[in-house]
Amino acid sequence: MSVQRRATYVVAAGLVFGLVVGASLGVLWWRLVPRVPLVIRPEGSVPQGFQPEGYAASDVVFALLGLAAGVAVTIGLARMRREHLLSVLAAALLASAVGTSAMWWVGSRLGSVDIAGLVATTETEMVVDGPLQVTLPAAYLTWALGAAAVVTILALADVMHARWTVRSGRSKPR
Repeated sequence: MSVQRRATYVVAAGLVFGLVVGASLGVLWWRLVPRVPLVIRPEGSVPQGFQPEGYAASDVVFALLGLAAGVAVTIGLARMRREHLLSVLAAALLASAVGTSAMWWVGSRLGSVDIAGLVATTETEMVVDGPLQVTLPAAYLTWALGAAAVVTILALADVMHARWTVRSGRSKPR
């Protein structure tokens, strides 16, 4: 019973860590990303052809923050329950889903721009910062990939340690 409770604690901690870290990284993402200049014209048309190369920085920063969070949160969860890596993996993947969603939501809300409203109300041409968005869908998966990589490395380390212990004839590790 205590093993289940401890595994449940790890999953709950993963959800809380994911939410808190994800929201914090959303603010950091919003602050770090360079803005794409967007020209608003009074003709009443919504600007077309946003600069895709300008949004590459947003995608890269989002992906790197997610990867770093996946590694850091999973290491923290593994320190809580190293002997049961399956619960660590489940908690880390839940943390990645919650954390990535929180990071995207907070960052995109802080960096939002009402383009249609600006087009409707402007009388002169103006340049504004474009909305903060993720254009590369794979960037949403980097947190989960970082978490899975940490759990894989820990599992391989456990297997190698067990093999070394058996080959050396030791019954208990030092």
